[in-house]
Amino acid sequence: MTLAATEAELRRILEEVAFTRSYGFKLEAIDDGQCTLVVPFQAAFERPGGLVSGQVFMAAADVAMWLAIMTRLGSRDGSVTAGMTSAFLGAARREPFRCTARIVKLGRRLVYGVAECVGDAGRLLAHHSLTYARAAPEEHSA
Repeated sequence: MTLAATEAELRRILEEVAFTRSYGFKLEAIDDGQCTLVVPFQAAFERPGGLVSGQVFMAAADVAMWLAIMTRLGSRDGSVTAGMTSAFLGAARREPFRCTARIVKLGRRLVYGVAECVGDAGRLLAHHSLTYARAAPEEHSA
């Protein structure tokens, strides 16, 4: 199956968008409706106590889902996050992790998905349920 966005397009987005660039996300793999990011450790990610901040896990899940949607709808798709529920299940200390997001249902108006963040040893760190609102098609003037 041909994906609606290529790895090269998604890598370019990660490099060119200031928000994603600041986290240093690296594209590891894509498939139909799925995306895996590597999140390298940065000292700026630590909260007091030495744990990686929950906002980093949430950002990784959000961006991985955004890119997963692009594999179905193309890199110019304007869908936006409408909701996210996160469960933090394990702590990460000064370590990179991976986040894999996949589409559960691609509806006409909403996209539902899940994302999981795991440490290098495969330990589940966070689970996220995400809802995206699909952008309305652009109106073309005659």
